[in-house]
Amino acid sequence: MTVIKKGNVKTCEQLLEEFSSREQPASPEKIIFTSIGDKDVYNITAPFEDEGEQVIAGRVESRDSEHSSVYFFVKREDKWTPRESAPVFELQDPFFTKISGELVLGGVQIFPHPINEGQLGWRTVLYKGSTISDLQEFAKGPDGMKDLRIVELPDGSVGVLTRPQGDKGGRGKIGWTKIPSLHELTIEVINEAPLLDGQFIDEEWGGANEPHLLKNGLVGVLGHVASFDEEGDRHYYPMVFALDPQTGEISDMDLIATRSNFLPGASKRPDLVDVVFSGGIVRKPDGTADIYAGISDAEAQKITVADPFLAYEQTN
Repeated sequence: MTVIKKGNVKTCEQLLEEFSSREQPASPEKIIFTSIGDKDVYNITAPFEDEGEQVIAGRVESRDSEHSSVYFFVKREDKWTPRESAPVFELQDPFFTKISGELVLGGVQIFPHPINEGQLGWRTVLYKGSTISDLQEFAKGPDGMKDLRIVELPDGSVGVLTRPQGDKGGRGKIGWTKIPSLHELTIEVINEAPLLDGQFIDEEWGGANEPHLLKNGLVGVLGHVASFDEEGDRHYYPMVFALDPQTGEISDMDLIATRSNFLPGASKRPDLVDVVFSGGIVRKPDGTADIYAGISDAEAQKITVADPFLAYEQTN
């Protein structure tokens, strides 16, 4: 099993130039949520099935706040509404996967920073259960780490994607390790995961959003790469890459959309206008895929792209 040949580290500028010459995404669509008052819903998951029904988990938040809740929404006609009797979690940026047949849901928990008065700290918290209704917390990530993700591998082991910052990861780099089962998912294991080699320059950062096990055993990763401009505004781009779970080797990143491919809309703050936060990907039989994303930290949209994982599955 060989990952597509990797070149040099690519900056956001180089990735944007490459993306502009390729087939562009199509059919952007705003996802409409109801029965949440005047709050925004963004940084959503892709739809997933629970008890025979398609569900989206989304970050629900007032425009002037970072204190959010994760609601579970179901589609009623052409709009998504909170599911009756479903739990609500005090989290940001939900994600999901299946491990050993169980639903695993995670998100970012914020809390008062233990040292810096008036500031917030954060960590990733994970829950599991047979359905949404019986999710129970089973693990926490290290303080200060977002974008912690897991994926079940063919032999039943679990791949772990991390995102340390600071001394190890700078503004944020992706790490990878494997564990025999979820019982071994500890803060120590997460902290010790080696960084993937040569993925981001130090001035930029990125993270994994949704790993997918591909049919040839590679892991296709939907993620994001981000940068600041000279004015301090943030630029987030959805990207993909492939990872060999046995060796940790990776392919180059490829952008799959930019903010301009989506419909115009509101922004939480002026510095967040050019933010697309990859939520999830739904691969379709016709060779396309739907990307579900948070837009400008204020709304959610989906867009159709050529399935970016197909090329990785054709790798020997």
